[in-house]
Amino acid sequence: MKKIIRIINRFNLGGPSYNVAFLTKYLESDYETLLIGGQHEKNEKSSMHILDDLDLKPIIIPEMQRSLNPYKDQIAYRKIQNIIKEFKPDIVHTHAAKAGALGRRAAYKLGVKQIYHTFHGHVFHSYFSDFKTRIFKEIERNLAKKTTKIIAISEIQKKELSKIHGICPEEKIEVIPLGFDLEKFNIDKDSKRKKFREKWKIKENEIAIGIIGRLVPIKNHFFFIDVIQEVLKKNEVPIRAFIIGDGEEKQNIINYIKNKNLDYSLDYSKATFQLTSWIKEIDRVNSGMDIICLTSLNEGTPVSLIEAQASGNPIVSTKTGGIENIVLENKTALLSKNNDLYDFSNKLLSLVNDSEKRKLFSKYGLEKSKDFHYDRLINKIKKLYK
Repeated sequence: MKKIIRIINRFNLGGPSYNVAFLTKYLESDYETLLIGGQHEKNEKSSMHILDDLDLKPIIIPEMQRSLNPYKDQIAYRKIQNIIKEFKPDIVHTHAAKAGALGRRAAYKLGVKQIYHTFHGHVFHSYFSDFKTRIFKEIERNLAKKTTKIIAISEIQKKELSKIHGICPEEKIEVIPLGFDLEKFNIDKDSKRKKFREKWKIKENEIAIGIIGRLVPIKNHFFFIDVIQEVLKKNEVPIRAFIIGDGEEKQNIINYIKNKNLDYSLDYSKATFQLTSWIKEIDRVNSGMDIICLTSLNEGTPVSLIEAQASGNPIVSTKTGGIENIVLENKTALLSKNNDLYDFSNKLLSLVNDSEKRKLFSKYGLEKSKDFHYDRLINKIKKLYK
């Protein structure tokens, strides 16, 4: 049986964690896998419950963190080297930037024959200055030369990596979408919806609009607040906005809402904006929502939109990253350019005021979500390794 070392940046809640968990668990009949990752950051929700549910016991490297830290990065690099020397893998597969930089370098130096890297997104725009971005691109180009295959999670991402950013030739890139277990999102929805809406005091005639994710600049929550303010001027039915998640921008988001003289709540007391922090039972959240929004400046494959479709929730999103590959435009989602307040708010308003349109989007969303079952992920990765 061949051996795999699978390395991820950190075990925070999101698509990459689900991806590595399902691959580790469901490739076990063909491969012996050792899973390695860093700890989630303090303002992030841990994904360890996903691993626990699948009975996975990863090796945690605390020094492998998202931010650049030459001292800690070197410690993490040496630890990865020692693990490779001891485990003697046939394959090393890294996921996301930091794990990719440290893991691929170590694997290549120690002569591992098959080295793979999955881009779950990239930092080549909207994250850093032009100077830093150029450095990161050059690092990734050098790492790509040491890699057997690069895995993109969407056709759009493949185009960005090869033709726009010049990371490697397109023939070196394999497109393999993420895979999830989405069954819970379409089970007992009516009961979960009733309980969630009672808990948050959402009336039957109110439209609940959710945005789910880390409260960080790239997610562009200030724009979401602007959009809700615009919709409030024109809506025909009452709305509530739910900001689900936590992160470094939380206080700035609160201040922004205050400065606009809009009401908000950090608990179950009723307000236009509900800041809920992280909610583990995200299927219950989706059951309680009527529309899911995403306002990000850059994305890979946003899990919140896949889960929204699996729940039958219509979507309004910015048209960025791989989003066009995971939704059906004008069938499951309305898409808008980044920071186009007029276009985004009008598209959201069209769903808020039209229940029949929401029902139609819901029907298409449930069908589209079937594209993201983890069986497809497992089969495509098996084929790639062989």
